[in-house]
Amino acid sequence: MSSDELFIRRAVVFGAALLYWAGVLVQAHRIRRRIGRSPNLKPRNAKEKVLLISWLLVIGSWLIQPLLAGHQNSPSFLQLDSPALTTGGFIVGVVMTVAGYAGTIWCYVIMGNTWRIGVNPAEKTTLVNQGPYRVIRHPIYVFQIVMLAGAALLLPTVVSAITLIVHYVSILAKAKDEEAYLLTVHGREYSDYMARTGRFCPKLSGKPSPTG
Repeated sequence: MSSDELFIRRAVVFGAALLYWAGVLVQAHRIRRRIGRSPNLKPRNAKEKVLLISWLLVIGSWLIQPLLAGHQNSPSFLQLDSPALTTGGFIVGVVMTVAGYAGTIWCYVIMGNTWRIGVNPAEKTTLVNQGPYRVIRHPIYVFQIVMLAGAALLLPTVVSAITLIVHYVSILAKAKDEEAYLLTVHGREYSDYMARTGRFCPKLSGKPSPTG
C-alpha cells in the first residue's frame, strides 16, 4: 500500500469521526434552542455514566487511531492487517462511511424536536415511526455501526475491532433502556410498534417478537 493511499484512509476515518461528533454537538445545540432545555445530555444514574464513558472511549478511538495506525513504531494493536488492505475494502469502507453519515442526517430530519441523547423519565415525547423508524427502532445506532465498520475496513487494526465490539455492547444497553422508557410512556402503541419492527435489523418473517 502506498503512502498516499494510507493517508487517504486515515483522512477519511478521522474526517468522518470529526464531522459526525461535531454534528452531534450541533444537533444537541439546535434541539436545546428549540425546546428550551437540554436534550438529556447529563447522565442520570451510574449506568448512564458507564455508558457515557464507553461512548467517550469509542469517540477517542475513532478520532485518535487514524493519527497512529500503520506507523512502523506503533504498537501491535495499531498495526494494519496487510491482507485486509484491499481495493475492494477501501471502496466499501468509503461507501459505508458516507452512507452511515447520510443515514444519520436522515434520522435527524425525521425525528425533529424529539431527538434526545438520554432518557428523562418525566418527559413524554412523540413516538416517531416514519422513515427508517418504520422498520427498525434504533436506526441512528445502526448507522453508527455502519460508519465504524467502514472505519474498520479502511484501518483494519485490533483497535478497530475492539471499538466495534464496545460500541455494539453500549448501544444494546442504551437501546434496551430507551425501549423500557418508551413502553412506559406510550404503552400499547409502543408494544405494537415493537412487534412489527426489529431493534437493529428489519423483521423479515416469522412471528413478531417484542425484543427485536
